[in-house]
Amino acid sequence: MNLSERLNDDMKQAMRAQEKFKLTTIRMLRASIKNQEIELKRPLEDSEVLDILSREVKQRKDSLQEFEKAGRDDLAKDIAAEIEIISVYLPKQLTEEEIKVIVQQTIQETGASSKAEMGKVMTALMPKVKGLADGKLVNSLVQQFLQ
Repeated sequence: MNLSERLNDDMKQAMRAQEKFKLTTIRMLRASIKNQEIELKRPLEDSEVLDILSREVKQRKDSLQEFEKAGRDDLAKDIAAEIEIISVYLPKQLTEEEIKVIVQQTIQETGASSKAEMGKVMTALMPKVKGLADGKLVNSLVQQFLQ
């Protein structure tokens, strides 16, 4: 079962169980996926659906930070719940230690030795951790190792 089918099945289950919040979140995800399919004029592959889900989580994490700064706990709670629902469909995220190992290996592979070569490292590194790690964390770790 591909990711789109899984979302459809989960949406039906949420309807039957009358889980309105989960249903609304899944519908929003399906709408994002459908918009991309319309734009590309073809069904999406699982990797493309994962990209959309990752983007949605990233947007919500940014919103969560802003709501917490503004003291809007009511909105922050809803956003955190949405992140939790969406995260179920994403692959397991790498730990910081696992990311550090991959960063060090990539730096050795590219032969980078200074911050000026950070772009070269990031270009080689991002396909390895795509969907498995937060880009901000990866970026900060690369900067840390290239100092």
